[in-house]
Amino acid sequence: MLTSAMIKEAARKAGADMCGIGPISRMAGAPDEMNPKFLFPEAKSMIGFVFRIPRGVQRGIEEGTQFYQYPSMAYGGINEILAPACLYHVGKVLEDAGYEAFVYRNTGARGCVSDMDGSVGATLSPEEQIEVINNAKDATAHHRSVEFTRATRPGENVPPDLQFQFRLCAVACGLGEIGWSKMLLTPEFGPLQRVAFIFTDAELEYDEMYSGKPLCRRCGACVRECPGHCIPPMNSGHDIVVEIDGKRCVWGDIDMWKCYAFYTHAGRYYNPFVPKEVFDRNENGNLNLLEGKCEASEKEIMKVYGALARYFPSWVGYNMAKCGGCIRACVSMLEKPGGCMHGRFKNPLRTRRQPWKMER
Repeated sequence: MLTSAMIKEAARKAGADMCGIGPISRMAGAPDEMNPKFLFPEAKSMIGFVFRIPRGVQRGIEEGTQFYQYPSMAYGGINEILAPACLYHVGKVLEDAGYEAFVYRNTGARGCVSDMDGSVGATLSPEEQIEVINNAKDATAHHRSVEFTRATRPGENVPPDLQFQFRLCAVACGLGEIGWSKMLLTPEFGPLQRVAFIFTDAELEYDEMYSGKPLCRRCGACVRECPGHCIPPMNSGHDIVVEIDGKRCVWGDIDMWKCYAFYTHAGRYYNPFVPKEVFDRNENGNLNLLEGKCEASEKEIMKVYGALARYFPSWVGYNMAKCGGCIRACVSMLEKPGGCMHGRFKNPLRTRRQPWKMER
């Protein structure tokens, strides 16, 4: 008989660092557009897999010396290689026992609402929209939402291909909690992990949701160290609250479009690939968003991407990270006494008093 213990052992052998299992009914409190039950309505269980991010891939960003390893290893390496291999292996264990395995890696799939801000309609992925404008004028732009998708099952209003909320599902599988910066935090790795899932019609033994000491210290380090000021301050009233089977999940209502721009371009003080004089000139106000002179919008982000395209280093399959301020700030705080990462490493991530910043 298939057991949760068998599944977890298979997950560990296939490369997952943690595995948690929960009933899909726990997601009943999530918005429909983020609820995986609409992917596989007959599913009874969801299996969450955690793949830890080596802290060292943050080292180059922390020191301002190397920016490729985080997106290529922590994004591409896990999302495209490690997680799919694990899902495939564990999926076979389920299907060999006669149950279906709906495997779901982090594809960045697009659903009926934008995965950036939850809005309906043709919200754009700026860098790929620029590619369409320049090189493929007859093609449909790659959107943050699927504009023309429609529901396929009678009586339902959720069209394919929904991008369910990974972090909420991880919470429902008992893997951790969501921090103020919207990052999934686990007791073992803090914010340093990616997750993937299998949904199955097998009924299994379920893990309790995390109920230990709060993992997010509500210290505000992520707010202070975000170069774009994308994360609202604590107690500002700008928060998002979702209840999962009685567990209250709260995080800051982050300006995701602004975060999108700063993650890849970071602004004048954290982007060594763009000369200072480009920021000084700010031709046609194209860099107003990075300079804090306007509100974030798709239009303003398109201006940023267009203006800085010539300075963008070669691609590594994912947008090259020049920010990661919230993650590094979180790790630095969680490594201090009382944090869940305290004592994990012989030396702290942050060896100086303040993170680096360019003098310009």
